[in-house]
Amino acid sequence: MNSRERVKRALCFEEPDRVPVDLGGLKASGIAIEAYARMARLLGLTDVPKVLDTRFMIAWVEQRLLERLHVDVVPLDISTVLGQSAPVSEWVPRQLFSGTRALFPPGTRIREEADGSWLLLDAQGAPTAYRMPRNGYYFDDTSFDQAGTIDPRQFRPVTDIPDETLSGIAAYARRLHTETDHALLGWGGGVCFLGLSLITDRRSNVTLGQPSEWMTMLMTEKDTCHAMMDQSVEASIRCLSQLHEAIGDRCFAWGIAADDSGTQRGEFIRPELWAEMIKPHYTKLCRWIHAHTSWKTFFHCCGSIYHLIPHFIDAGIDILNPVQTSAANMDPVRLKQEFGRRIVFWGGGCDTQTVLGSASPAEVREHVRERLAIFKPGGGYVFNQVHNIQANVPAENILAMFDAAHEFGGY
Repeated sequence: MNSRERVKRALCFEEPDRVPVDLGGLKASGIAIEAYARMARLLGLTDVPKVLDTRFMIAWVEQRLLERLHVDVVPLDISTVLGQSAPVSEWVPRQLFSGTRALFPPGTRIREEADGSWLLLDAQGAPTAYRMPRNGYYFDDTSFDQAGTIDPRQFRPVTDIPDETLSGIAAYARRLHTETDHALLGWGGGVCFLGLSLITDRRSNVTLGQPSEWMTMLMTEKDTCHAMMDQSVEASIRCLSQLHEAIGDRCFAWGIAADDSGTQRGEFIRPELWAEMIKPHYTKLCRWIHAHTSWKTFFHCCGSIYHLIPHFIDAGIDILNPVQTSAANMDPVRLKQEFGRRIVFWGGGCDTQTVLGSASPAEVREHVRERLAIFKPGGGYVFNQVHNIQANVPAENILAMFDAAHEFGGY
């Protein structure tokens, strides 16, 4: 059974030959460039690693690593595909704080400040709000959640995908579909209704970078919020229509949103308010996708979100990531028993908060074995750690995790 067939069966709640595995299928299921470089060195790979996304400082998982780790999924993201298609000569070499050499996407411009921090510049060389402190691991958005009111007239979501991007992603999808058996996960043109994620394009984020103010508006200016979210969904449908025309059924699923809704202790929005204000708009978007494409709907939502999951299912969300099992009410046994036949769990395979970075390789292996015993019966599961593998995780633990996923993932 090849990767494409394996993922398709799992998403249909059937048991394939083994549990499908993801690493880097989206920007929240990948691996920090520093951790990736150490793992590559441990395996004897000498190529200079590539940074897939500069803000997150996550790695592009190369083909040899995909094969070694038995990974089934690769990203088809409109924000990275042009860079991925460019020759190595166009990538930008730079030395990380640790001394590790890496290649950044074509056109990347970083300025080192007097204090040793890095400032990300735009294509014209002007400073952006993204800064990384010296010896930091990724760029912080220093403009995030500033004080002030939200002016709905300033909300102008993206309604068209540039022709260059459409032709580039179509060509890249054709090549991957023809030359590999990887399952392709699409991303781009989605929505964001709570504003705490950078995975979705900020221009299509209804909070305009002010989520605290937006949360107040959800209770005090309901009509305005509904109008803005509907505007966002209409814009998303237009973009997804263009993308589907370019890519067709080469993708098995599309990421409709990265919309974190939980903290470590619980949902930060009342489930009743989420159902009243946000659910109708996800329902509209999911219905369009299901009516006009063969894609499954993929939703990234961190934290303790147990009480929201029934609403996600009702809205038409097919796949939930990252399944943050270390958060309150997110016990994997309970999640599988209550929701495991109605929504696909993508993640939860290894706790990155308390296990992956600090346990021994043997303990990581046993932890993964236990998680697979919970999640894999009956299909409806794709293995991935909880969110991105952080920069300080030992390479031996990473390999132990993926080796265990392959060893214990068989049906």
